Amino acid sequence: MMSKVSFLAGAAVGYVFGTRAGEKRYEQIKKQADKAWQNPAVQEKVTAATEQVKTKAPAVAAAVGQKAADAGKSAGQAAAAKAGDAKDAVANRGDKDLPETIHRGEDGELHADTSGFGPGGEKLP
Repeated sequence: MMSKVSFLAGAAVGYVFGTRAGEKRYEQIKKQADKAWQNPAVQEKVTAATEQVKTKAPAVAAAVGQKAADAGKSAGQAAAAKAGDAKDAVANRGDKDLPETIHRGEDGELHADTSGFGPGGEKLP
């Protein structure tokens, strides 16, 4: 029990000292980053990059838009072709594997002949 209390006390002391040291180091890093950001050479590069993005953005946006439109058109054509293939496959499938009691009607749908199903009056015990 005493070892647990000692461990917790040590952990608490370590946490307090660690957070104080961590805060100091964080402030040092923050000051250095601010100093680097305010450097005129860095600001010059930031300005040049911003201007280049502003200049090229319309062309990039147009190219991306055209690619998206082409991709959408291709996807639509592929979906239509696939749907047409599926429709043809359904229309051309053979009904030879169907049981005798099922047939395809004039409407293209499957219909069941129910006249021989169920226990008729003659089949009841």
